Amino acid sequence: MSKHILVTGANGQLGQSLQEISKAYPKLKFTFLSKAQLDITNQKEVLEYVGNSNFDAVVNCAAYTAVDKAESEEDAAYLINVKATAYLAEATALKNIPFIHISTDYVFGGWVSQPRKETDKVDPINVYGKTKLEGENKALNSNSKTIIIRTSWVYSQFANNFVKTMLRLFKEKEEIQVVNDQIGSPTNALDLADAIAQILSKGEMEYGIFNYSNEGNCSWFEFAMKIKELTNATTKIIPVPTTAFPTAAKRPAFSLLDKTKIKTSYQIQIPEWESSLIKMLKEIKA
Repeated sequence: MSKHILVTGANGQLGQSLQEISKAYPKLKFTFLSKAQLDITNQKEVLEYVGNSNFDAVVNCAAYTAVDKAESEEDAAYLINVKATAYLAEATALKNIPFIHISTDYVFGGWVSQPRKETDKVDPINVYGKTKLEGENKALNSNSKTIIIRTSWVYSQFANNFVKTMLRLFKEKEEIQVVNDQIGSPTNALDLADAIAQILSKGEMEYGIFNYSNEGNCSWFEFAMKIKELTNATTKIIPVPTTAFPTAAKRPAFSLLDKTKIKTSYQIQIPEWESSLIKMLKEIKA
């Protein structure tokens, strides 16, 4: 039996990646909506649209992700990351259907030495992280069938991201600086999209918070060096501390995620970040 899935944030990296992988899941019938097609910050519109449709689940890929801008645009970040999330969670709860919401490693703050578990203490250090955490809580409190997926360092062949920025800078500059004291794991949005489709394909779903990123770990500097190596770029990359790049928002120093829960609950195989990066660079070349 096929399932009908609504996806919001259709034009973002993850929304476009879900569109890309959707043909591999013929039993999932997706409806992709952009902001112009459904204003998720309008409670009445959300309740009416979801209420009058026969969706089997809703996946929210929409988010305010301008991390530094959020420091001065707190209301805008709050509207999308908290209020809109709450409206979607309420609407799905009224229909008694699952709600999958994408969150972030930025719900964590300080330095730890072990990958972050779903149960670890959260302590966001910027407005973006705070609004994403509040959105998580609103969703979990509104709909008992909520799945939160925390992810990190997302990139893809779509939209703007770190990999595409590096590719541009390699063409423009002979030398660049990249921070080497923030540790995490890059996530190819296509892999995350595939994991979401696998979850949606299950008969029985397990709800709650799950972590997802590609396997392995690196600093932003090591990530940049790998992109350089794979593209035979000649730009010199200099490792620098975070303090060399003062930004409006603080960044977590360590945001490596423990993926044990999603792997055991949903039997999801997670690719290594290097192999996923190779795949993405081939896609761009093609």
